[in-house]
Amino acid sequence: MDANVLFSAAYRQGAGVGALWSLENVALSTSPYAVEEAERNLSTGEQRERLQQLLGPVQLVQTGTVPESVRQGVTLPDKDWPIIGGAIAAEATHLITGDLQHFGPYFHKRIAGILVVPPADYMRNARRTF
Repeated sequence: MDANVLFSAAYRQGAGVGALWSLENVALSTSPYAVEEAERNLSTGEQRERLQQLLGPVQLVQTGTVPESVRQGVTLPDKDWPIIGGAIAAEATHLITGDLQHFGPYFHKRIAGILVVPPADYMRNARRTF
């Protein structure tokens, strides 16, 4: 999961994106890099505490560099490549992100073999598939 998904789930109790945590047969993962970004953008202690609670069942994976050969001509800001690196390290099938500005052009496409999807699309498809 990208930082904005973590942020959105922690920002407000009962946020819709929080439904990701209730999906069956889904293993959620993120990176400390994404957690740090989400935490930095949350403004209250209550939100940061909610984030920590949400992280309980989430697998944390280290990010790595993404070599040019894997980037396949994808254009992303430098700050977003560690998110892809974390998804690769997790051997993720999907990158769930709400970052329309940077990842939007890649929604429903694969980067390094990982399908990039917004949270609502992932939840809708996961409920039908799993």
